[in-house]
Amino acid sequence: MGCEIEPRVRVSTLVSMDWTMKLATAALFLGLTMVVTRDEDEGDMCLYEALSDTDAVLCKGLEVFYPELGNIGCMFVPDCNNYRQKITHWAEPIVKFPRALEGATYILVMVDPDAPSRSSPKAQFWRHWLVTDIKGTDIKKGKLQGQELSPYQPPSPPAQTGFHRYQFFVYLQEGKNISLHSKENKTRASWKMDKFLNRFHLSEPEASTQFMTQNYQDSPNYQTPGTGSSEPRDKPK
Repeated sequence: MGCEIEPRVRVSTLVSMDWTMKLATAALFLGLTMVVTRDEDEGDMCLYEALSDTDAVLCKGLEVFYPELGNIGCMFVPDCNNYRQKITHWAEPIVKFPRALEGATYILVMVDPDAPSRSSPKAQFWRHWLVTDIKGTDIKKGKLQGQELSPYQPPSPPAQTGFHRYQFFVYLQEGKNISLHSKENKTRASWKMDKFLNRFHLSEPEASTQFMTQNYQDSPNYQTPGTGSSEPRDKPK
């Protein structure tokens, strides 16, 4: 009988260890499941909506990265986390053209064709950014070390003007000396972009994209503080 005690003790110990491992594994799995579910719930609260097929036609090979948002190309700026207000203060985005030719030089144009509104674009195009002499090796990596003819101006759509499109175009410069006329430098509104492109014989863009956003005060979730908005509404941007 003394010989039978030791095997029983070993079997009991093995069973106990087996159940302990199963419980530990189950607890770990439950914890991971809760983390994933929580992340999914948070993601559901912040909806990233793609542009319509009509507006998505412009999205060709260009990536635009803003802080917190990531690549916003071909998307609406989400109506959460104050993104539509934050984007009006953020510095210039990272613009990346992965298929850029390393020996080429490029021009970057950013415009708003919907100034002051898409239904009545009397100030089309609003010039937000114009950079020339960008090396292909740089824009390929998301670096814009060129000449700024128009420094970056963040999107600032006026209240009650609906959604605005913010469009980015990259053109092949081909050694041309690009400049703006003195009249063009006086204002960013009503920029004759077509005349500018024709003047320097710039044909179809090598890459392009756009995103859309509206004034954050037009959000259905926005609550007006105090007596109301103090946001200027006379200058479309």
